[in-house]
Amino acid sequence: MDLIMQSLVERFQQDHDLTQLKEDEAFEAFAGFCVLSSFYESGFRPDTFRMGGGNDLGIDVFGILVNGELLRDSADVRVAAEQAKRLDVQVVIIQAKTSPGFDTKVISDLADNLMHIVSPGPVPYPASPDVGNVRDCLTAVYADLAKFYGRLPRLHVRYVTTAGAVADMVERKTHQAEKRLSSLGRFEAVSFRCVTQHELRALYKQATEAIEANFEMVKKISLPRIPGVQQALLGLLPAHELVQRVLTDDGGGIRKSLFHENVRDFQGYNDVNEKIRGTLSDAEHKQQFAVLNNGITIVTRELMVAGDDIRIRDFQIVNGCQTCHVLFDERALLTDAVQVSVRLVHSQDEDVIGGIIAATNLQTAVSDEMLSAREGFHKELEEFFAHQPEARRLYYERRSRQYSSRQDVPKSRIISMSQLTRAYLATFLEEPDRVGHFKEVLEKRRGHLFKSDHQPAAYYAAAAAYYRLEALIHNHRISSDYNPARYHILSAMKIRVIGSGPLPRAPKAATASCEKLLKVVWDPPAAERLVIDLLPAVRRSIDAERAAGIPLSEAVRTRRFAERVRQEVLSETTR
Repeated sequence: MDLIMQSLVERFQQDHDLTQLKEDEAFEAFAGFCVLSSFYESGFRPDTFRMGGGNDLGIDVFGILVNGELLRDSADVRVAAEQAKRLDVQVVIIQAKTSPGFDTKVISDLADNLMHIVSPGPVPYPASPDVGNVRDCLTAVYADLAKFYGRLPRLHVRYVTTAGAVADMVERKTHQAEKRLSSLGRFEAVSFRCVTQHELRALYKQATEAIEANFEMVKKISLPRIPGVQQALLGLLPAHELVQRVLTDDGGGIRKSLFHENVRDFQGYNDVNEKIRGTLSDAEHKQQFAVLNNGITIVTRELMVAGDDIRIRDFQIVNGCQTCHVLFDERALLTDAVQVSVRLVHSQDEDVIGGIIAATNLQTAVSDEMLSAREGFHKELEEFFAHQPEARRLYYERRSRQYSSRQDVPKSRIISMSQLTRAYLATFLEEPDRVGHFKEVLEKRRGHLFKSDHQPAAYYAAAAAYYRLEALIHNHRISSDYNPARYHILSAMKIRVIGSGPLPRAPKAATASCEKLLKVVWDPPAAERLVIDLLPAVRRSIDAERAAGIPLSEAVRTRRFAERVRQEVLSETTR
C-alpha cells in the first residue's frame, strides 16, 4: 500500500477500534466498509462482515441486504425473509488484496467458486462454515419466489486492490465472469467490478461524510423568513427526478437511511399504499399525483440554490416515507407527468427540526407514544453521554450520520438509537431474545422505552456494556462464536453485577446500581474477567439447545434460551 492508502486504513482502524488486525485483515475490513457503505448508508460494525479466513473460496467480505437492511447471519436473513410481504435483495461479495494490481486468475477462480456457491447443488471443494452461511442466506431468500414480484436478487461482486488502473484484459475477464454468473438465472442482474485505490478512496470519503443529493426543481417558491429556518421552499419535483437523484443509492437500492427520522417504517402495501400505487397505474390519475398525494418533507442541514439547481447535504425525509417507497417500487411507471409536492426546509436548529418531525408525523395519525423517539428525553440522553469524562465518553447518535464529519469522534464510540434500544432492552428489561427490527421493537415496547421518568444513567450503562462487549469480541478477547448470543451476555452482565429484576424506583438508588455496572465496564481487565466468568453459563445453555437439535442462531431468539441463561447465571451467582 502507498502512504496515502496506509494512512487511510490506519485511521479507519483507529476510528473503529480495529488496531489489533494484521495489515491484510485491516485492508479487508476497510474494503468491506467502503464497498458495503455504498449500498447501505447507516452505521455498521465493519469487521462483522469479514469471513473467517480458511477455505472461504476467495470471499473476504459478505453482506446481504434484505429490504434495505444489511445482514450477514443466515438466521437473521431467514427471519427477515419470512416476515416480509415483499422482498428486495442485494448480495454483495468482496475479495480484497493489498497487491498493486489485478490478477485475471483471481477473477476466474472467484467466478468458478461463486458458480458453485450460489447454485443449489453441493460445493465440490472444502468450504468454511462462513461459506455455508452464505449458501444458507441464499436458501432463505429463495424460499418463496412469489415475494420477489418478478425481480430476483441482484449480485454485486467487487475485487478490490491498491492498483491504480484496470487493464483491458482484466476488464474483459470481469465481463466474462458476469455472463457466467448471469447464465445461472438466479439473479436479476450481476455486476462484477474491479475497484482501484482511487475509487476506494472516493468510496471511503463518501462513506464518512454526510449524504448529499443534487437535483433540478423548476417549479418552486420561497417561504417568508421563519425563526430558526435559514430557508424554506415549496415546489413540485418530477417523481423520476426524486427517485433517481434523491432516493436511489449507488447500489441501485433505496436509501433507507433517509427515513430514520420517520417513526414508522414502510408499511408495505396496505390500503393506503395500494391506492398510491393504483394512482400511478392509471394514465389520467398519475397526472394528478401532486394534488392526490400529500407529498414529502425534506429537512436539510445544508442547502445551496443556484437558479433551478438544488444541492442538499446532511438531510432526511421526515414525512413521506410511504410515498417514497411506492414511487421507488413503481419507478418504471413514472413519466414527466408525475409530479411530487415537496417541502424543503433548511435548518440547523435541532429544536426546530424536532418540531417539524413531530408535527408532520402527528398529521399522519402517529400516536404520541411512537413520537417518544423524538422527544426531549433523547436530547437529554445525548447531553448525558457527551458530558461523561473523556475516558468514559460515548456519543449518542440521535440522527443518522450525526457525527460523520467529526474527526475527533472515534466511530467505535458512537451509539446509534437502534443499538441503544437493543442494549437497554437486553440489559435492563432482560429481554435479549426480543431484539429485532429496531422500529418494530420501538413500537411494540414503546411503553417501556425512552420514558421521561427513566434514568439516563441506565441507558448510558447499557450503551457502555454494549461498547465493552463489542470490543472484547472484535478484539478477539473472547471467541466470535458467542457473537449471536451477545445480547444474552449483556443481560447476564447486568444480572451478575446488579442482580435480576428492574432497577430501584428511587433515582439515587437506580443511579447507584448503574454505577456498579459502569465501574466494572470501564475497567477493561475487570470487564474481561466478568464476561469470561459468565461464558460457562452461556456455553451450558448453548450446549443444551444444540443437544435438542436447535442451532444457536435460532436459539437466541427464544424466550426459553433467555430464561435458561438467566437461571444458569443466577445459580452461579448464589453459590
